[in-house]
Amino acid sequence: MIKGRVKWFDAKKGYGFITYHEDEDVFVHFTGILGDGFRTLKENQPVSFDIVEGRRGEQATNVEILDSDSESL
Repeated sequence: MIKGRVKWFDAKKGYGFITYHEDEDVFVHFTGILGDGFRTLKENQPVSFDIVEGRRGEQATNVEILDSDSESL
């Protein structure tokens, strides 16, 4: 699993980007977020995730929200 932070996420559109490894960004769709019900992310929220090849390039999957007290990302 890779650790990163949410760069931005538009809950109405259901997608956004996660920043990892200091300056790399990866697309995230709400379907890639783990959990039940309405799945969304907040700006600067710490997350862990995997990267897969999607229809339009790399995207995050198995996105899990981490405690805000998590060690430095």
